[in-house]
Amino acid sequence: MRIAVLGGSGFIGPRVMRRLVDHGHEVHCMDIAPDAPALDPLRDRVTVTRGDITLMDDVVEALTLSKPDRVLNLAYALGAGEADPHPQVRLNILGMDNCFEAARLLGIRRVVYASSLAVYGPQRLHGEKAVTEDDLCLGTGIYAVSKIYNEHQAEWYNRAFDMAITGVRPANITGPDKLRGSMNHVQCQVLPARDEPARFPYADTMTLPLHVDDIAEVFLRVTLAEETHHAIYNSGGNSVSLAELAAIVREYLPDADIAFDEDAGGRDASGLFLMDNSRLVEEFEVEYAPFAERVLQTINDVRRAEGLPEVG
Repeated sequence: MRIAVLGGSGFIGPRVMRRLVDHGHEVHCMDIAPDAPALDPLRDRVTVTRGDITLMDDVVEALTLSKPDRVLNLAYALGAGEADPHPQVRLNILGMDNCFEAARLLGIRRVVYASSLAVYGPQRLHGEKAVTEDDLCLGTGIYAVSKIYNEHQAEWYNRAFDMAITGVRPANITGPDKLRGSMNHVQCQVLPARDEPARFPYADTMTLPLHVDDIAEVFLRVTLAEETHHAIYNSGGNSVSLAELAAIVREYLPDADIAFDEDAGGRDASGLFLMDNSRLVEEFEVEYAPFAERVLQTINDVRRAEGLPEVG
């Protein structure tokens, strides 16, 4: 199968593309940064071209040349500020529209894209329950409303043109090389792994981390599916407080310097941390690695990169 990945040089993209080629598929990647170091290990296995998803001509050209059976869109702005919404609107909304429209024009029915848990808004709006895909999307802020709009875009294309566009709502994706977006769960692992101190305002701040390898497997399975039963899927994740995450880290790094200014005060201000993913599990038989093992994996990935001895 031939698959086009838009925005493949980011945090998730290289891991998905590696899985795709390991499964014997032909992968073409269009990215605005084709020389990104993250793509270096894949250059002899993946065709990489430069293209800007905010430019319709670039997207059409990339898909025309690659002739894919599937399109996976991982090009989006994550962690950008609210001061200037225009770059986010161009990338997250216009870019997504270019992806869907180019696929329609070229007769590519199956498209998969990344939405986000941000569409739900903070947990306090939903009570102490795990949200399902049928719960209200109450997120605010440019990123959240962009993702909500993406889902409306996909719904319209599916209805108007009988396309099969599927979205995944990832949780707080975590891993050793994440640089943008939700970062407290990353810093709680990465800084101690470097033997550096980590400090946070509240011990009871909640988060929903999911290791990047796990979400890469989700995107692999959803992308390869001929059809999906639903248009949107929750990824699920591991609901933990930062204090609980610190305790896991200290199992492997007993001397980890992780401190909190206050024990309580962060839970009510936390983002979404309870997410039901039974829809995904039942249809795609997804089974994530134990979270503690993923924390150890992240710690040792960082320590290898820093030339430090592995632990555990």
